[in-house]
Amino acid sequence: MNSKFDPRTIPWPLDTPEILAYSRDEWGQPLHGDQKLFELLTLEIFQAGLRWQLILEKRSILNAAFHHFDVKKVGKMIVADVTELMTWPKMIKNRRKIMATIDNAKVIQRLQKQGSSLDAYLWNFVGHEPVRTKPRVVTDVTPTNHLSVLVAKHMKKAGFKFVGPTIIYSFIQAAGLVDNHLVVGAAKGGQ
Repeated sequence: MNSKFDPRTIPWPLDTPEILAYSRDEWGQPLHGDQKLFELLTLEIFQAGLRWQLILEKRSILNAAFHHFDVKKVGKMIVADVTELMTWPKMIKNRRKIMATIDNAKVIQRLQKQGSSLDAYLWNFVGHEPVRTKPRVVTDVTPTNHLSVLVAKHMKKAGFKFVGPTIIYSFIQAAGLVDNHLVVGAAKGGQ
């Protein structure tokens, strides 16, 4: 739990206990480790076109579906596994997102075989320190920025799937590479 949490710094409504807990304990905290970053990337991919509340509700299903985000296990998944996941009652049934998750695990494995990691790959874009944007109002937090465009372009070139600039901006904010907490005391305009 983040003891320094100030709900006024979150650029969206904290309207459910799950959203409040996620915002307080996870969002925007610098995240390291390939498994955790892979999990968050996957959640962000699955969130595309859906509400974040739904993703939080389905998190345990996604965790089970993708072997607790074990990169090696997910990288070994085959079409039969995808077909099976499409039958799970509570699974988000999007074949493209499931396949992207498997493909992304394989890319992470390639990075690891080259002596790198997803962690090093991503944090290198920001010089291994969070970029603090200091937005004053909600409308200062845009759906993409120059960094998300750059990271998405490089990730696509490396072979990652379902990684457009909007998804990547949401991901790098959530993983703490970009700190978009609102400046305390600033009005929450644009709602």
